[in-house]
Amino acid sequence: MKIGIYGGTFDPPHIGHIEAFKAFINQFNFDKSFVIPVYTPPHKDLHSSVTAIERLNMAKIAFENLCNNVVVSDIEIKRQGRSYTADTIAYFKSNGYDDIYFLCGTDMILTMDLWYKPDYIFENATIVYVRRESDVENTEKIDIKVEEYKNRFGAKIIPLMADVIEVSSTEIRSNISIGDFSYLTVGIKDYIIKGRLYS
Repeated sequence: MKIGIYGGTFDPPHIGHIEAFKAFINQFNFDKSFVIPVYTPPHKDLHSSVTAIERLNMAKIAFENLCNNVVVSDIEIKRQGRSYTADTIAYFKSNGYDDIYFLCGTDMILTMDLWYKPDYIFENATIVYVRRESDVENTEKIDIKVEEYKNRFGAKIIPLMADVIEVSSTEIRSNISIGDFSYLTVGIKDYIIKGRLYS
């Protein structure tokens, strides 16, 4: 079965996340797609007071109705601790999923060789990366890294065909605190207001 995996903090999920995921599922025509909010990311600390369950609920609002084969999964939240991509891929492999595509952003593609068990990740998943910026400097850096991963790990890496939406969750959280809900869907905005999140 061909599946897509999109992991992230989703703190909060915004239209950049949504449009990237839509492009991901449209480009690869998966049998099933999983959106997986992390419990604690390995590469950074979470700086908001929003809980993992609240991020999970927002991810469900953002992604579950995009098509009928999307699942917002709580496997990393249930696992707790640091959320490692290699462990998540191993979970799906052990459950019989043998054709796995993993979506990540520019910051991740540039550092993936420093992740936990990068050789396992590259061996067991096709990596799909989406640009989060349009500058020429990062294009060269990405090209160099992609070639390195192919030579070093035999990696399968594919760029996602999607328009760049240059927005960060940090910026969005700051804007929410002053009543600006730009880059958020109506459903996410309503959930944030009702729960008095990021205030």
